[in-house]
Amino acid sequence: MASHPTRPTVHLLCNSHLDPVWLWEWPEGAGEALSLARTVCDLLEEHETFVFNRNEVQFYAWIEEYDPALFQRIRRLVAEGRWHVMGGWYLQPDCNLPSGESFVRQILVGRRYFRDRFGVTPTVAANVDSFGHSRGLVQILARSGYDAYLFCRPKREQGSVPAAEFTWAGFDGSEVTAALAESHYNSAPGGTAEKIREWMERDADKVVRQVPWGVGDHGGGPSRRDLKDIAALAAGTADADIVHSTPEAYFADLRVRGGDLPRHPGDLNPWAVGCYTSAMRLKARHRRLENALFRAEKMATTAWAQGRMEYPADELAGATRALLANEFHDILGGTSIPSGEETALDELGHGLTLTRRVTTRAFFALADGQKRGKEGVHTILVYNPHPFAVRGVVECEVQPAWPHRPRDFGIPTVTSGRTLVPAQAEKEESNIDEDHRKRVAFLATVRPGRMNRFECRFEKVRKRPAARARFRNGRLRLRTEDLEVVVSADTGLIDRYRVGGTDFLEAGAVGFRLMRDDADPWGSRVKSFRRPAGQARLMSPEKAARFAGVGTATLAPVRVVEDGPVRVVVEALFSCGDSAICQRYKLPREGTEVEVEARVLWRENDRMLKLSLPTPWSAGNLLGQVAYGVQELAATGDEMVAQKWLAVLSDDGRHALTVINDATYGCDFRRGELRLSVLRGPAHAAHPTGPDRSLVREDRPTPRLDRGEHVFRFWLDAGPRDERLTRVDRGALAHAERPFALAYWPPGGGTLPAAGPVLDDPAVQLTAFKKAEDGDELIVRLFEPTGKERRTTLALPHLELKHPVRLAPFEIRTLAIDPSSRRVREVSLVEDA
Repeated sequence: MASHPTRPTVHLLCNSHLDPVWLWEWPEGAGEALSLARTVCDLLEEHETFVFNRNEVQFYAWIEEYDPALFQRIRRLVAEGRWHVMGGWYLQPDCNLPSGESFVRQILVGRRYFRDRFGVTPTVAANVDSFGHSRGLVQILARSGYDAYLFCRPKREQGSVPAAEFTWAGFDGSEVTAALAESHYNSAPGGTAEKIREWMERDADKVVRQVPWGVGDHGGGPSRRDLKDIAALAAGTADADIVHSTPEAYFADLRVRGGDLPRHPGDLNPWAVGCYTSAMRLKARHRRLENALFRAEKMATTAWAQGRMEYPADELAGATRALLANEFHDILGGTSIPSGEETALDELGHGLTLTRRVTTRAFFALADGQKRGKEGVHTILVYNPHPFAVRGVVECEVQPAWPHRPRDFGIPTVTSGRTLVPAQAEKEESNIDEDHRKRVAFLATVRPGRMNRFECRFEKVRKRPAARARFRNGRLRLRTEDLEVVVSADTGLIDRYRVGGTDFLEAGAVGFRLMRDDADPWGSRVKSFRRPAGQARLMSPEKAARFAGVGTATLAPVRVVEDGPVRVVVEALFSCGDSAICQRYKLPREGTEVEVEARVLWRENDRMLKLSLPTPWSAGNLLGQVAYGVQELAATGDEMVAQKWLAVLSDDGRHALTVINDATYGCDFRRGELRLSVLRGPAHAAHPTGPDRSLVREDRPTPRLDRGEHVFRFWLDAGPRDERLTRVDRGALAHAERPFALAYWPPGGGTLPAAGPVLDDPAVQLTAFKKAEDGDELIVRLFEPTGKERRTTLALPHLELKHPVRLAPFEIRTLAIDPSSRRVREVSLVEDA
């Protein structure tokens, strides 16, 4: 029945938020899901006008597995329109930290599950408990069939939300209607009628209103008392209709009678800024699985499409489930209990094991057709999964066959065909004190979408050559045609990073700083972490020796540890509070990209560790990669969130310093100084309960997040703004989904496979290459990452197919390709026509 144009309608959205993991482990979450579902089914069968809303595949999958009869009751109630499937995602993830492609998979897996089990397709996405929301979600939602979004955080006074209801605009211009549930997603037991009454008074000027209700967090949902009280309130309210409703019905009413809505072309942040960095061990493993999954998928699809292996659908699906389940906001955000974190690490590790198996199988399938190896020559095969050539340092370990003598040393020579490539031997992972195992680093260009072959030979000498690079007058200076880097022996920091004659860092750069913090993993009471508590300083030679575990009494805290035709590696040892840092600068002999590797032994409570990169530009701007987009970040010193890369733009906008990371998300920027948030030391699930209450017990030690050893990698590069912003997204992807290198003796025989997908432009990304969920079509997902309209040609050599593609700024396009007919059609992100 249509509502009167001016008569208010209050849409009651009964739900019961259940964290699968938070202050409890997942078996308890599963048990509560069963109890909640039984209660709701009983109440729906008793109250004919009552409607219940529930989202998340995880919830339904538990019921399907552990109580099939209950699952059938739910299916019947869904068919009757009484139980409403809300949202339709796998679960409610953190909505800032997963990659854009991870969000696509949250929806793709969710959509298919609810369509298969219930025949429904929700059109309103709901992430009511997530800690802020990336602007990149808008295009993902719109291209997945959603037209609206319901959320609860941040509130208007906490962040960038312009109004309770608004049109949310994405990077590409996509739009969805968004609504902030200002009354929050849950209600106290027996307090629902009072909550409704209160929000009716607050929203008295609105014709269309929504009030979510139901006991939440640990389930609970509706009660008979609340349903009775709501019925009495509805019967006694003469000036408004109070109805049990769904998000879809609310938004449909809002579009018709809600009036003009403001347009918001931005993110919905911040909220709980500590979650950008808490539980870094878990965040790093999550990032590893993201990268490993999408690389394995590309390699396996290339091999399967050419008939060289069966498609590993079950293994990829298992790895995907491990990824999606552990993107839950209290897991990935770092706010769960220790046992919840441990289980998440186990599950992510399982996902990595599955992807490693798939990658290895695909690698050997794609190595078919290689010529037989030569006696005395180590064949190194490098598979590049990307549709563009990658130039960089390849690292690979090999096992020489020669007799080992303690003082012998093998100097590597690496060739590609008849071309000699720069190569050097570096410290291998093992610690056998003779030349038993070799780690070779060589600089090479690996061709796109195919196997690249290199041959390595060793020249034996009586001892390892001494490093040519040396500190002189307290400084090490590396100068090439394009690059000048100066490292100070007095501080262990970088005093100059000059590219093309322009300085991009101030002296004393790439130093770690400690900031004051507290035990709250959410960081729910702060917007920034800028109160200093100390900084990293070089160890004394005596302490450096003890820390390194060497047999001498002293060790220079700053030293050259590797040197050769590829790069110079400088190591510096620092003390930082109660923690220690082993920091390495990998300075290239060619190119301008400097790698920074930091091994941190973290032992701090209530502190945050930040890496400082001071630039010469006090009025510069900061950009950061987010989910399928690039966000301009504030220069206020407040904590911000981004993904694989950041870019500091010069005052005049002509130059850019780019910083790629392998695991971090949080940062701040003020007066030209970029600080990357690396580690925190809060307690597990320590939430503020009052201004005078301690966050932790005062009578015993409290376990802290992320104690122990961590390794972080950052890649600095610099140059003209347009060149850097065109290349940085591909550079970040190449570091994340690294070409797969293996020393392997090919048996000979077979035929060489054709290349995988290839693109002919300098920027467009291939973010997914996979088999279609239904049928044998190939799914190709492309993304324009620079904010400029681009044209590219997609080539699939094994099909002899070349297909021109035009992409608008920040546009995602998904193509389905029939291998038999070579027909190319465009589909949605969830692979619908």
